[in-house]
Amino acid sequence: MLATSSAARSLLLRTATRAAAAPAAAAVGAARSLASVEPYADYGKSLFRGRVADEYLKKHGSSSDVLDDPGWTKTHADTVAKAVLDWAVDRGANTYCHWFQPMAASGVRHGMTGQVQNMMMKFNRSTNDVEFDFDGGNLTKGETDGSSFPNGGLRATHQAGGYLALDTSSPIFLRGDTVFIPSAFVSYYGAALDEKTPLLRSNACLSAHGKRVLAHLGLDIGDRDVVSNIGLEQEFFLVPRDQFYRRPDLQLTGRTLVGKDAPRGQEMCDHYMAPPSLANPALACMQEMQDECWRLGIPLKTRHREVAPGQYEFAPLYGLNTTQVDQNLMVMQIIEEVAARHGLAALMQEKPFNEVNGSGKHNNWSIATDDGVMMLHPAKINKATGNTNAFAIIMSAIVAAVNEHGDLMRMSISSPGNDFRLGACEAPPAIVSTYLGDDITSYLESFRDGESGEYVPSKKTLDLGAREVLPFEVPAEDRNRTSPFPYGGARFEFRAVGSAQNVSMVNTVLNTIVAEKFEELADAADAGKDIDEVAREMLKKSWKVIFNGDNYDEACQAELTEKGVWRIDSGVEAIARLTADKNVALFEKMGVLSKEECESRQNVLHDHYMGTVDIEAKTLVDMINQHIIPSVKAAGLGPLSELEGAVTTLKSAVAEIHATEGSHQAAQLSRVLRLETMVDIRAVCDAAEEVVPANLWTLATYKELLFLDSHTTVAPENETAFFDE
Repeated sequence: MLATSSAARSLLLRTATRAAAAPAAAAVGAARSLASVEPYADYGKSLFRGRVADEYLKKHGSSSDVLDDPGWTKTHADTVAKAVLDWAVDRGANTYCHWFQPMAASGVRHGMTGQVQNMMMKFNRSTNDVEFDFDGGNLTKGETDGSSFPNGGLRATHQAGGYLALDTSSPIFLRGDTVFIPSAFVSYYGAALDEKTPLLRSNACLSAHGKRVLAHLGLDIGDRDVVSNIGLEQEFFLVPRDQFYRRPDLQLTGRTLVGKDAPRGQEMCDHYMAPPSLANPALACMQEMQDECWRLGIPLKTRHREVAPGQYEFAPLYGLNTTQVDQNLMVMQIIEEVAARHGLAALMQEKPFNEVNGSGKHNNWSIATDDGVMMLHPAKINKATGNTNAFAIIMSAIVAAVNEHGDLMRMSISSPGNDFRLGACEAPPAIVSTYLGDDITSYLESFRDGESGEYVPSKKTLDLGAREVLPFEVPAEDRNRTSPFPYGGARFEFRAVGSAQNVSMVNTVLNTIVAEKFEELADAADAGKDIDEVAREMLKKSWKVIFNGDNYDEACQAELTEKGVWRIDSGVEAIARLTADKNVALFEKMGVLSKEECESRQNVLHDHYMGTVDIEAKTLVDMINQHIIPSVKAAGLGPLSELEGAVTTLKSAVAEIHATEGSHQAAQLSRVLRLETMVDIRAVCDAAEEVVPANLWTLATYKELLFLDSHTTVAPENETAFFDE
């Protein structure tokens, strides 16, 4: 009996039903000439774009082309609303919501989004008949009470208006009975209360100054845009749900606050890309997650096991940053919800377990014209511009941006969970350098020193010495997994991003810092300077940030620190860089964030950090009082007095934090509590677990949580026999 998911069986059923309705030649098992995507015809039907939108818009005298111009919200709003309503009803939906992204959602808010769901109908007051109630006004904007969302001082309860405006860059989608309308969320005065609005603003400045640079390089794209495309690799853990319920820390904080290491971890390198087991529910669970995502138009292409036991990864095809962020948030929600249906719990937090790898969300970032000219692909950008130095000039701007604003890059990844993940041979350290590889570095060094010429990536041939495997080509450059921001061929991979993050701020920063350097290049060229020479000067000033060595090596870390490469070990202090004078000036100049928005966002991030630690500390108090101390007393052995003292220490530390004025100061104290005091208390708790007999220990152990292959099974009686199983 195979552990196939209901989604996979549903696909087989659809195939069989269609085959049965066809002539005998098309029956199950009959030969056919070509593969067909017909069984997957419902994939993407829950996304209002392309042929789906076109079908319904044509019924109302329009077409999907109208959606390409953001101005449709003024000129065709009612037409689009009618088409969306028809589509929704055909798909069994009767509800809509403006779907937005409040700040400080990581690790605490289910789905990391906000929404108020409204029925698309009303009663006729005269006849009491049901009528549809959904027009262009309902579709394009909404209003909500913004008083209970994190705002960092941007508004007060007596100024509670929150306004929602449809984001035309991210398509409307449908799930269950509800139409989701991706939206920006701002205050009555237009201040950003969300993650999306700054990203949209950063897209605008990147396009404006990217177009100017391209024009000086020889490519005038007219009314077209420069866009940022991203691809997000989502890592997560799956653990047995019955054991999850035996861990208050996992339930309330997403990570284990205590827990003795299991005798086996990842030291044998046996989990990474191992075959999915049919003897536990993980594969069936992931199949269903993928199936649901594809129905929503989310191309979740890749799945595999990750390095740690119980750890997995999904990766989609890349796309426009706003769409990819929205889809990633829905992927995370689907992962959590589908896992529960398979008797599993999904852990999205960056470091749920001690002494095994944590989870990241590698942010693959690239820039291109909206008609597909890839600006980080040397051959394509040089050909499009007719300029053999185009690639070198664009790369010079990016290197200069990383060098000057590495502090902002570090700020953007300062989620609470990343405290435990950065460095330690599982994620790049908190030193922001960039890896280019020896090949490109040598080319840029020649450009820096005055030479001109096209970059042609080297290739090398591997010959295995076996007749059965012919020699094959590979890139000249190896992968550098230790770099926080390596170039990977037509893209940069921001590897230090945390798995639980909304990556809007990450991409807002990348867009903005690169846009500033594009502006500097374009301004200089406008003033009559040689753009090649300006780029060369940028490289000379920023060369120190290029590092192709081992970022895990402590000697290399010391070398980079001595050179002055941005290094901020504390996430709390990295957050504080948001209001540094140079960064406020950058965001204001680029039109991305005002000074007030920078200050409020910093307060929100510090409050989020403090709140996270507060929950963790109080959870640990409960676990010690309700589980660990009773187990120690029942066993008659273990560090009882130390445990009792730990409770007093934790309560005093929490009280001190609550009495502290100022978000930054409270976050600083919280970091000490979390990374020093609670680490020491954990050691005491783990010492107790080591000596208490298993039958008296009430918390699920690492052994019970991490090893699905040997601790779970798929019950055959729960499986529906299908075809020839």
